[in-house]
Amino acid sequence: MIISQDTIGAAMAGPGIRYYHFACVLAREFPVVLAVPAASTLQPDQAFELLRYAGDTDPALAAMVGQARAVVISSDAVPRIPELARAGVPVAVDGYDPIQPETFYLFEGEAANRVAHLTTAYLLGDFFFCASERQRDWWLGLLEANGRVNSATFEDDPTFRRLVDVVPFGMAAEAPVATRRVVKGVWPGIGADDKVLLWGGGLWPWLDPLTAVRAVARLQDQRSDLRLLFPGTRHPNPRMAETRTHTEAARQLAAELGLLDKAVFFGDWIPYQDWVNVLLESDVALTLHPRDTLESRLAFRSRVLDYIWAGLPTVAARGDVTADLVAAYDVGVIVTPEAVDEVAAAVLRLLAEPRESWQPRFAAARQAMNWETVVRPLAEFCRQPRLAPDKLAYGSGVGNPYYLERLNSLERAAGDLRQQVRTYQASRALRWLRKLDPLVLRVGWLRRRLQHN
Repeated sequence: MIISQDTIGAAMAGPGIRYYHFACVLAREFPVVLAVPAASTLQPDQAFELLRYAGDTDPALAAMVGQARAVVISSDAVPRIPELARAGVPVAVDGYDPIQPETFYLFEGEAANRVAHLTTAYLLGDFFFCASERQRDWWLGLLEANGRVNSATFEDDPTFRRLVDVVPFGMAAEAPVATRRVVKGVWPGIGADDKVLLWGGGLWPWLDPLTAVRAVARLQDQRSDLRLLFPGTRHPNPRMAETRTHTEAARQLAAELGLLDKAVFFGDWIPYQDWVNVLLESDVALTLHPRDTLESRLAFRSRVLDYIWAGLPTVAARGDVTADLVAAYDVGVIVTPEAVDEVAAAVLRLLAEPRESWQPRFAAARQAMNWETVVRPLAEFCRQPRLAPDKLAYGSGVGNPYYLERLNSLERAAGDLRQQVRTYQASRALRWLRKLDPLVLRVGWLRRRLQHN
């Protein structure tokens, strides 16, 4: 059973795309149920069973969890579905999206309260997977802090790969094929011969679309045919509708520079079936973040995999894992974060190079990172789903050793206090009985006198 908290269907963001492809790949080997929010538009004509659920406590969702051999779910969704703990089913926890670093941007002062519930996932999971080796180091630290890196998990596998492994975002193994025109000569303001600079995905607060706008402004004298496109400014999942973004700031900057709807364009969200057409009609892609942060250190920009799949040369800000992928396969240019001149120069360079010269490198990346290849560690867990060895060995004793000892210490202290209270109450009752003895004797004497009279 794969539980998606993101909507899946005509319009999808990264998590929805990820779980849809998980279901497609795993269904080749196992019976699969994909559970999706009720707002999803995916039709039940797939190789897997589809379950629409109305909320995290939907009885149909709980019933299906109880029947599953294994459940695949994102880390932030685990605490919302109490049936996971009650059912005792093996749980594979997906940590590809680093929740904590993003929370600092989205909720500011409330960040600590927003991530405290993730401890439930750390304790409940039987297998954890993430998108990169960097993230795996982060997850090993989280799990050690929560007592999951222990003697039982070590004896099960000294490499701890059976506890935490890497399942990146993937791509189709075959090259993409265009189906129709959706941007050049179609999008108002973008001509058939213009050069499209694509920003895939949302304008999240940890990213840097403003540098992209400034770079286009810098290039107007040299490339008046350059068009920067932000096609995805409104998240398709209603739960994300109010999430903070840089959209308004980017619009305002484009307007101030005289570029809005002339050289810089904004859309809502591209239907998934047309996303391939947008990719293939674009000339250069962008993935930029403002500086080296915890978020950029841990992030895995799923849209960069789409760029690579479509053979789209990419300008990538240095610091995240996907920039490392661009460099490793030599499919773009790496730039310093917030360096407008470097971004502008990289765009000019990529526009000048023939697109055909890049194709062998893109083909190699597609072969190495297709969905069937990257899903292998998860598929292996699904072949033999099992409860984690430390949960079997320690039961409720699994957890942060320091806090467990503190809890045990407090429980011992509470037991001592209870015993003292019982002792005190018993001694106090005895004192009262001693005081009552003479009174009882006198009452008995009076009763006998009355009876005699």
